Amino acid sequence: MKFRLSLTVAASALLLGLAAPAFAAPAPAPAAVQAAQGVVVPPLGFAKRVLPNGLEVYTARDADTSNVTVQVWYKVGSKDDPAGRSGFAHLFEHLMFKATKNLPPETFDRLTEDVGGSNNAFTADDTTAYFEMVPANHLQRMLFAEAERMGSLVVDEPTFVAERDVVKEEYRQRILANPYGRLFGLFVPEALYQESPYRRAGIGSIEELEASSLDDVLRFHATYYRPDNAYLIVAGNFDQAQLDRWIDQYFAPLKNPTTPLPANNVVEPEPTGPRDATYYAPNVPLPTAVVGWPTVKYADADRAALTVLDGILSTGESSRLYRSLVYDQQIAAQIGSTPDFAQQAGNLTALAIMAQGHTAEEGVAALNAEIAKLRDAPVTAAELTEAKNEIVADALRSRETVDDRATALGFALINTGDAAAADREIAQIQAVTVADIQRVARKYLTPQRQATIRYLAADEQNPPSVQKMNVDAPVKVADLAPAGTPAVLLPEAERTPLPQPGAEVAPATPSVADFRLDNGLRVLVAPTDGLPLVSARLSFDAGSADDPTGKAGIAAMTAALLTQGTKTRSAPEIATQIEQLGASVGAGAGVDFTNVYANAPANAFPATVALMADLVKNPVFAAEELERQQAQALDGLRVALSQPSSIASMTVGRVIYGDAPYGATLTPQTVPAITPADVAAFHAARYRPSDATLVFSGDITPAAARALAQQAFGDWRPAGTAPAGAANPAGQALAPRIVVVNQPGAGQAAVTAAIRGVSRTDADYFPLTVGNTLLGGGFSSRLNQEIRIKRGLSYGAGSSLGVRADAGLFTASAQTKNETADEVADLILAEIAKLGAETPTQTDLAPRRATLIGGFGRSLETVDGLGALVANLALYDLPMSDLADYAGRVRAVTPEQVQAAFADHLPVNRASLVIVGDGSLFLDALRAKHPNLEVIEAGDLNLNSGALK
Repeated sequence: MKFRLSLTVAASALLLGLAAPAFAAPAPAPAAVQAAQGVVVPPLGFAKRVLPNGLEVYTARDADTSNVTVQVWYKVGSKDDPAGRSGFAHLFEHLMFKATKNLPPETFDRLTEDVGGSNNAFTADDTTAYFEMVPANHLQRMLFAEAERMGSLVVDEPTFVAERDVVKEEYRQRILANPYGRLFGLFVPEALYQESPYRRAGIGSIEELEASSLDDVLRFHATYYRPDNAYLIVAGNFDQAQLDRWIDQYFAPLKNPTTPLPANNVVEPEPTGPRDATYYAPNVPLPTAVVGWPTVKYADADRAALTVLDGILSTGESSRLYRSLVYDQQIAAQIGSTPDFAQQAGNLTALAIMAQGHTAEEGVAALNAEIAKLRDAPVTAAELTEAKNEIVADALRSRETVDDRATALGFALINTGDAAAADREIAQIQAVTVADIQRVARKYLTPQRQATIRYLAADEQNPPSVQKMNVDAPVKVADLAPAGTPAVLLPEAERTPLPQPGAEVAPATPSVADFRLDNGLRVLVAPTDGLPLVSARLSFDAGSADDPTGKAGIAAMTAALLTQGTKTRSAPEIATQIEQLGASVGAGAGVDFTNVYANAPANAFPATVALMADLVKNPVFAAEELERQQAQALDGLRVALSQPSSIASMTVGRVIYGDAPYGATLTPQTVPAITPADVAAFHAARYRPSDATLVFSGDITPAAARALAQQAFGDWRPAGTAPAGAANPAGQALAPRIVVVNQPGAGQAAVTAAIRGVSRTDADYFPLTVGNTLLGGGFSSRLNQEIRIKRGLSYGAGSSLGVRADAGLFTASAQTKNETADEVADLILAEIAKLGAETPTQTDLAPRRATLIGGFGRSLETVDGLGALVANLALYDLPMSDLADYAGRVRAVTPEQVQAAFADHLPVNRASLVIVGDGSLFLDALRAKHPNLEVIEAGDLNLNSGALK
């Protein structure tokens, strides 16, 4: 629910453009702004030119990367959906990845994923944006392809129908299967706005998606997808003169239609009084309260003050809503607020998902009380400084990569038409005063302007609320330009050939310094030359597999409690210090390991590491803090156990591992059984420097890292000896099972096939990794091809190798409408079987290798990504040389090795199947294929036992 600076806009969109000369000229860029605490956010530094056809082009060269991003931001979004066609801009976004007159269907994935890049798109209120990240030598090909789909998109009836089915599955997954999907996706915008087109759901409705036609698609493209209605942004490693020539070659010839853009500039009226609404939905585990107000559009001068107000209200554990509703009163399981500033209007909402036993009415009263405080009294200077530091530090993090920086520019352009607006945001945030916060609270967040929403579980007396249909819109289908002569895919001999890739720009892997402190703590340092950010990651050989029998959750609870009090700091004091530093600090436990992490601007990093050390060395595990964490964990479980996908993931572990340590999971029964003594004993035994690794990555030298590690951790010497880790945590291999968890009324079915897998150190790790990427890694994987692209049965399908220290958990999964659960299960099992039975070709594997190497290279470009790669090698006692050797080892995998590894380790006859959904819609068909299936009612599911009953 939280969006910051450029992310604030992520819920919003684009429309305006800049007038500029047709020659290249630097876009106005202020000097780097120095924030409080000394954080410096460099300007974006893009140059601008405008083509004769009106296309605005922004470019920024960065020779320190081996990649380049190409982004096209169209000034059309869900607000432009014609009346009776809600969700149309989003549906059209999907269709833009199909064919053009020179490019066959799915070529965009061939040009991106298959060379180690990535592509995606999103639709917001005012914009639809398309973006690719590829190795720099593929830049010309991406420019050619983007110009192709701007000028000659090809869509036929079968493609249109298939992709519309995919969007329906996305609707079911995001809106119907998620217990809070209806609230945030449908009801909140409906309640907040009176006349604005923003009141319609961006994803639309099943009914209005059905009403759309191929002719609508062609007319929509002709109307909005034109050079004078778009921004082209290119950032990365390129030659500027050559880039300009390519842009002129591919984009300058594109013509604009003579039809003007439809008028769409609705002025949202001022509320005439408070509004109140109660909505009901199935499978809502906890009631929710939302209060919201119309505020300002993105370009308004008050946006900065409202952004800082939002930070004070709900960012972090020292925020007002968290401290009051979650920590002190303990009436809410989760709080949040969202400042959503769009092109024509904006809003601010605050929410509370209530804790078990508390009502939405209590939430409304508590939210109103906190908002009243903002109106009635000034915030403190300390609160103001904390909020600013967090926002500025987050802005720095959001500019780590060329893709990040291009995205920040795109949002600013869409909402203001001014490239310099993204850089001015920092100064505007810094200029906000205590008086500004109170002024905007009194102006906008008043009871008379407020919408109050209660979201409750449906029952016999209160059936599920229905999405509002036939909502009028300023744009009508009749306003769209004529379709003209549809483009068609040319015969292969007549197509313009794709440009050939240029010379490869190889990514560089940093050298890693490796040393130990006297107490045995291993320290690894991976320096980078990017932004002034540093990441620390302290990892321990202790995870949920080490939980005592019957005490599942101790490892997770120990990690969660580290930030909840030390010998010298209370939980609120810790939260305050983290936010004062502009840092991100936390901890989490996996099955084998626990990680304590920190990320901070370089100037605040020494103080951040000192705090991190105090959390690790001196936690107190107070009983009252444990009780708070237990209550929050139980509420989290209530939410998880209402969602098919979460139920499936928790059930799969028990199906594969039974009662072995790897099979255990946090449950409503194990959480209350944990005592402060349990947690303290786990920490004393398992958190030890001799079994830990500290990784620094980012703007830090090995010498500085050594001094910092010694100062923070050098005196750490726990008593006693470390216990042995869990023996054979995976247990004995079990017979496969077919398990259905019946959840009546589920909005979708979650389908998961699972097989006992391999450890990270297995000799077949790389063949299995390449094979898994062929099976379910990425949009063009076999599973996604069969389930989404060919049949439209799911929004997405994929697989995970799931390696662990002992035998891992391989899964392949998808979500689909309940009626097709058995069909999707068949398709998943068939593709797993194929990999073990048939040798893939070199043509199959080449793009999958590139996908892995490209993803690895992109991870190297962020301090957290680099730190995670180094830490993972250390956790499994693998040599640091594997960092530089990764690409070579992936390239060395042969087709025969892939087939043999799958046949040996992941044969389909060992696969179990877990399906969670409304069994009344698929059980008969599934039982006919699997007569030995087990059916367990969702309310009877026992995750404390391998039997599940």
